Amino acid sequence: MPLSEHEQRLLAQMEQQLLSEDPKFASAMRGRRSVARRHLAVGVLGVLAGLVLLVVAVSQNVILLGVLAFLLMLGGAIYAFSAPRGPVGVVDGSGRPRPRRPGQGPASQGSGSFMQRLEERWDRRRGDRGF
Repeated sequence: MPLSEHEQRLLAQMEQQLLSEDPKFASAMRGRRSVARRHLAVGVLGVLAGLVLLVVAVSQNVILLGVLAFLLMLGGAIYAFSAPRGPVGVVDGSGRPRPRRPGQGPASQGSGSFMQRLEERWDRRRGDRGF
């Protein structure tokens, strides 16, 4: 569903405001697109190389090369459409991820089994509502 003209103008204004208020963040967000484009480009090159190898393998009647070419095409396609992997953490103003500090993240939110944590959360919710 396309945006109306009013919504497009509001979006453009919000983008301009973001660019003026926090140019580092805006450039970091644009940088992520180029990383995804590179990921896509490398994947497409892998698929094309696999396709060329597959044609050579069929013309020379080499089954092993054909299988490897198919696997190269499959790997290239998977790589092209997968999300780029990077360190998990908070992005700082320069667009680079900051490593997590000890005590952050789901692994450090408490010890005990999964069910114990769920029960604790349930008890806290019930306690907050005054039941």
